[in-house]
Amino acid sequence: MSLINNIFTRFNKELIEEIEMSHLCPVDYQIDWFNRLTWAGSDTAFGKEHNFSSICVAGAGIDSALSTKGFNHRLKAFQHEVPIRCYDDFVPYIERVRKGEDYVLWNQKVQWFARSSGTSSDRSKYIPITPDSLKINHYGGFTRMLSWYVAQNPKSHIFKGKALTVGGSVQPDEMGSGGTMYGDLSAVLLMNSPFLAEIFRAPEKDIALMSNFSEKVEMICRECSSQNITNFSGVPSWNLILLQRVLEYTGKSNIREVWPSMELFMHGGIGFEPYRETFNRIIPGDGMHYLENYNASEGYFAFQDDLDKKSMLLTVNNGVFYEFIPMPMLDDVLSGKVREIPTLADVQTGVNYAIVITTCGGLWRYLIGDCVQFESLYPHRIKITGRTQLYINAFGEELMISNAENALAQTCADCGCVVSEFTVAPVFMELGRKGYHKWAIEFSNPPKDMEFFTNLLDRNVAHFNSDYAAKRLGSATMERLEVITLPHGTFYKWMESRGKSGGQNKVPRLHGNLKFIDELTAL
Repeated sequence: MSLINNIFTRFNKELIEEIEMSHLCPVDYQIDWFNRLTWAGSDTAFGKEHNFSSICVAGAGIDSALSTKGFNHRLKAFQHEVPIRCYDDFVPYIERVRKGEDYVLWNQKVQWFARSSGTSSDRSKYIPITPDSLKINHYGGFTRMLSWYVAQNPKSHIFKGKALTVGGSVQPDEMGSGGTMYGDLSAVLLMNSPFLAEIFRAPEKDIALMSNFSEKVEMICRECSSQNITNFSGVPSWNLILLQRVLEYTGKSNIREVWPSMELFMHGGIGFEPYRETFNRIIPGDGMHYLENYNASEGYFAFQDDLDKKSMLLTVNNGVFYEFIPMPMLDDVLSGKVREIPTLADVQTGVNYAIVITTCGGLWRYLIGDCVQFESLYPHRIKITGRTQLYINAFGEELMISNAENALAQTCADCGCVVSEFTVAPVFMELGRKGYHKWAIEFSNPPKDMEFFTNLLDRNVAHFNSDYAAKRLGSATMERLEVITLPHGTFYKWMESRGKSGGQNKVPRLHGNLKFIDELTAL
């Protein structure tokens, strides 16, 4: 282990030990955070409105070693007092904070908001970033991930160079009166990053925070192509655009010729499998690691603690209390018919859950919109399977994002082709014709036989989704899917036309109608 790796792991020894303990006793950490969160929330307008004083344990913010005695009773009271809310339900509270009112949702003043458009809505979301959520959750989660990675890879050269960061941009909040700001989460984190972290990061902050993505990419090429970049992070699609432009700018054939010490890509936001082959091609050779993490505007929730497993370890000790709604129960829970739902102590493997979070950012029983499955318990590892509002169920097929991505990745591997971007929508039944799915795909390396590709993709979707297989059996209620190919750069132009280029913006993989595909084909 190098000297700097040794110093880093020694400095973060407690975090590494905590991760090891979380494999064995994650529920203890969760009970502790439930106590801390409800105690801190009792001093807020939200907490007074929802009777937190009768739920919380006095002194929870001071003594982290509280007994679990009475937890089940307090949890039941909490679940009955606080309804589960989506973002739109939180807007009245968040707007009060944006207008300058203090201690509405959390017992700290808020200066920053992470603006996120997500994938299922055109409406921007403004998520409060409190000092606690910044330090305990976002930075705490990232530090855990990096500490664990270095501990598991003691020969890593990650600190012998710099981390490439493609941030978003920030601007004053027009609704605010006290100097509040908003921007992409990546930009908010950059604006508040510790001095030591800046030493190991590139490009310069003013470039990383440029609002025009195309101009930012050009500036990064100029500044960073001659530096020693060892790692980078972010959404795969936008980073791929950056890497391809770096190759064009330098005239090199692969990234190893530009940055020989490149070893780690920390990715999230969208599924990585459709992009894996492209990344393997432009960053060839052994020694490159791809590490998934679950870092949303609402919080940092999980990271891949074992690179041999395609699942992520849930972070249970960084300011979040989790609840989980089995997807068949979702409507009953949202209508208020069911109040008590599973916590981490109750989950099972192989079940699709809508994830509900309570955070030190002041989100109380917040339905984030993601669906997860537990791949294992003790340690509790998850995979993201889709969105509660972003799946296709036009014919009872219940196609989730994970089904589509896995089927596409398998088909590309079998056909030797590479996909840049894609989106899927249903074509509804018409007189004399059954319904089907239409896939709009942009290839960077197209298949030699599109008919074979289409047939294989249809079979692979059925393989990964039994409901789809049942509907396709004998073409009972669905016809074979259709694939339309789009010219190179179409998705980029489309996202740019929607004002969603760069940063954390994501292409909507699944949509309930042909609106997006029609816009893409019109280009």
